[in-house]
Amino acid sequence: MKWMKRITALALACALAMSLAACTQEEDEGDGSAVYRELYASEISTLNYLVTGNTNDFQICANVVDCLVEYDSHGVMQPALAESWEANEDNTVWTFHIREGVKWVDSTGAEVADVTANDWVTAAQYANDAANDSATQYMYDGYVLNAGAYYNYTAYLLALESATDGTDENGNPVKLDADGEVIEEVAAVAAEDIGVKALDDYTLEYTLEKSCPYFPSLLSYACYMPVYGPFLEEKGDSFGVANDETSLLYCGAFILSDFQPQVQRVLTKNATYWDAEHVYLDEVRYTYNSEASSLWANMYQSGETDYAEISSSLLSAYMADESTASTIHSKRPDVSYSYFYLFNFDANFDAEYEPENWTIAVNNENFRQSILHALDRTNALSVSDPYNAAGLLNNTITPATFAVGDGLDFTQYPALKDISDGDSFDADLALEYKEKAVEELTAAGCTFPVKVLMRYNPSTTDWDKECTVVEQQLESVLGADYIDVIIEAGPDTNFLAEVRRSGNYAFMKCNWGADYADPETWTDPFSDTSSYSFIYESQDPNTQALYSQYLDLVATAKAITDDDNARYTAFAEAEAFLIEHAFAIPFSVNSRVYICQNLNPFEGQYAPYGMANLRFKGQSLQETSMGMDEFNTAYETWLDECAAAQESAAD
Repeated sequence: MKWMKRITALALACALAMSLAACTQEEDEGDGSAVYRELYASEISTLNYLVTGNTNDFQICANVVDCLVEYDSHGVMQPALAESWEANEDNTVWTFHIREGVKWVDSTGAEVADVTANDWVTAAQYANDAANDSATQYMYDGYVLNAGAYYNYTAYLLALESATDGTDENGNPVKLDADGEVIEEVAAVAAEDIGVKALDDYTLEYTLEKSCPYFPSLLSYACYMPVYGPFLEEKGDSFGVANDETSLLYCGAFILSDFQPQVQRVLTKNATYWDAEHVYLDEVRYTYNSEASSLWANMYQSGETDYAEISSSLLSAYMADESTASTIHSKRPDVSYSYFYLFNFDANFDAEYEPENWTIAVNNENFRQSILHALDRTNALSVSDPYNAAGLLNNTITPATFAVGDGLDFTQYPALKDISDGDSFDADLALEYKEKAVEELTAAGCTFPVKVLMRYNPSTTDWDKECTVVEQQLESVLGADYIDVIIEAGPDTNFLAEVRRSGNYAFMKCNWGADYADPETWTDPFSDTSSYSFIYESQDPNTQALYSQYLDLVATAKAITDDDNARYTAFAEAEAFLIEHAFAIPFSVNSRVYICQNLNPFEGQYAPYGMANLRFKGQSLQETSMGMDEFNTAYETWLDECAAAQESAAD
């Protein structure tokens, strides 16, 4: 298969670039098995993959239950439990052909049943039943036909269980909730009405509520994993309980063979796995230690573990020591999250910060442009990554390498190419915009300096330091006579609710995480229902006119479902419009973590959404961790290989 040739080629290239060879496998008690070891300090909350939304929990389910699709090491979607699939002409009906012969096994590896199309029907009905309180049900809602309607109906039935009798304002009998509010009746929807059908044991059909060309990319999320119905029924509320490996069945690359909470978790290679030849680790052993973060660097150096994160307090010393620096590298840039600075158009902060004055200023495009071009993002990012700050830089809302259409990275589509290849920081241009803004804002009754309330979460490492750098930089370029950046800590609990979602800031770094493989996912923070920046709350006619144009561009892009190139072109035009009018300032991808790890990070599955990056399938144990030079060489090789692989997949 072509994709296997690509994986082999990349593995060889990385091995040559890093001058590292996979060891014959670490011996465990002399049996020659490959055992990968990690410490952990945070216990999982549940093994029930159909309800959890916790990334910590996903570390287990991603390795023990397979999805319909998976990804190769270049981010190209591949068949998994579905051998093939196709859609109808308008992408509203998707048919998947299930791989035959795949087995459900228990925690001892004993075969229990065949995996069939019915297992996805059972999963959909379970995840969309409000009684099960799935944190990821939203991944069905709006996509799969009647999924949301069934959820609403079961939520209604749930509410009736604790309802009391009452009367409405007209004296009619009604049911009341605990707050005395009338429970509105919801039309009945049966579980069988959900648009997930088993046409036969090995043919699965999803019927959607709307055209969705990227639907297969949703299927690598846990809530779309299969579950064996008779076992689920037998277990009832004990399915997937967090202290019992026997509460699950397994069809993935590994089995959770031993689980002792706050002691250890052991994943053992599944001998019956359909693709066992590409599972190179025999065992993954997690050992609990509440002080893992302070111990694992020394334990890695002493050979007791195969993974260690190097804290910021140790990083400089470790990088300065040749014996340790040669084993430290950064993680691959995480493009599943995008960070951007936003201006708040619905100023709900204290009078001392002059919200009325801010409202005048923020609705002036020249004012926003002056701040956009005065912000030296690389300088600000050096706080979190002094070794490669530029490597975190994001010039667009959609990160580079996130989405590829017709072999072209989304950020290189015509509307975004110049933005992506450039740098918004330009002190001279910032001053030109300042001059224009001062004239216009003075005429509008704005007073100077404009107070710019910048909030941060004190529980987020180094965010306060980054804010200080941003304050110093903006005031240095633009002048303290123009703006007065005021840094204020927000609460370390409920920060989102009390600060961002309530509009209790003027200018702040925000983020968004991708849900699926399409640029549409990055438009969600800027929709007219989002709790980001609240552009739609502006009463300024110029702002509203521009925002209406943006929404029209997004609507046009969403309507294109039969031509990826045209769709991506349209979304690029919408995103460029947002940036060019300084409604958002792209900032960075997710902060980098520096690690020592005896795995080659470029061997395993990769995707900037879903759970691919959590899987151990395809990874082999190495003699030692690579250093930064080896990592950077391998990373450049990997990027080239990814571009070639994506282009080949598009053909």
